[in-house]
Amino acid sequence: MSTCWDSRPDVQAFVGSLVGRGATKGVFVTTSGFSQQAKDFVQHLAQRVILIDGQRLADLMIEHNVGVRISRAVEFKRLDEDFFTEDE
Repeated sequence: MSTCWDSRPDVQAFVGSLVGRGATKGVFVTTSGFSQQAKDFVQHLAQRVILIDGQRLADLMIEHNVGVRISRAVEFKRLDEDFFTEDE
């Protein structure tokens, strides 16, 4: 996993912004990782806060074809059993 900084103060500031705006949900994205303290902090909030780290961000980008390109296609073959069945 990517390097992880003490992200709790940043997450707390983000939650404060949500509260200030009257929002009940938010998504905090980093290309790095989240400290365990930040992960624990969002578990006990009235607001729903989703933390997306660098690995999850990359997975989502691949899943939704954002900023990616196909470098190699893989072909899967299966046996055609009808080919071996004799016609009556």
